[in-house]
Amino acid sequence: MLIRHASDILPSEITAPAIHAGRRHFVRNLLAAGAGISLGPLASASTAEAPPFGTPKASPFSLRDEKPTAFKSITSYGNFYEFGPDKDSPARHAHRLRPRPWSVTIDGEVKNAKTFGIEDILAWPALEERIYRLRCVEGWSAVIPWIGFPFSELLKRIEPTGNAKFVEFWSLADPEQMPFVRLPFLDWPYREALRLDEAKHPLTILAVGMYGEVMPKQNGAPLRLVVPWKYGFKSAKSIVRIRFVEKQPETSWIKAAPDEYGFYSNVNPEVPHKRWSQSHERRLGEFFKRKTLPFNGYADQVAGLYAGMDLHKNF
Repeated sequence: MLIRHASDILPSEITAPAIHAGRRHFVRNLLAAGAGISLGPLASASTAEAPPFGTPKASPFSLRDEKPTAFKSITSYGNFYEFGPDKDSPARHAHRLRPRPWSVTIDGEVKNAKTFGIEDILAWPALEERIYRLRCVEGWSAVIPWIGFPFSELLKRIEPTGNAKFVEFWSLADPEQMPFVRLPFLDWPYREALRLDEAKHPLTILAVGMYGEVMPKQNGAPLRLVVPWKYGFKSAKSIVRIRFVEKQPETSWIKAAPDEYGFYSNVNPEVPHKRWSQSHERRLGEFFKRKTLPFNGYADQVAGLYAGMDLHKNF
């Protein structure tokens, strides 16, 4: 990391969500037994392509008083379990990902089911740069300049039916490109979901880049979700399907550990994770922790979505 090394990080911060401490040993044993996955030296996995978009507009939703986290920190430390269980696994293995050609299927409760190529999506108007906080459930956070489109741009093109109440996001699960999907520590493909009103909120974006560049492979190229008031695992990476449904879908982490990862997963310092507190966080590249903000600092914009709800029960 920028100023942190493995010896500086508490085990509770490194442990991957919902996977117990012995999982890494288990994964490595499977690899040694013949899963055929290389654990070669750390290599840059960010795409070398020039950004296929023009200059994005500066968004009024951007943070104005916080310095973005170093690009190197964001691209070398994170969670993307299709490429492995450790924080540096995505940077080690995501070079296998092929973000072109790429298409995203939109189906379910919609009037106009469609499949969009990534080039079609990049041609949409309303491209913006938005500087958002990212908060991960293990206790670390970051400030990232994302480039993307409001989710509402998609809604203009597919028209959800009156039955659509939730939106489900499916990530790619190709064992040739993503070798760790051969291992059953999650139910692949990775799936996340939002209520339709959450997806329609102006803060929710479909991101295609960050820091003025194409989305790096290890961060979810070529298309990922960003929902800044929720824990980071809610923002599905490398999306290939967006499905509108009537009933609340069962997501990957709910299936893996329903007592630890709720459907809403709003950032709430008053609701501890089963195995650690969420009251404080450490910004990547910083030494001292800071207090965690309700809704990750976006309470003024989104708290109304949950008026009257018990946010301890509906965590």
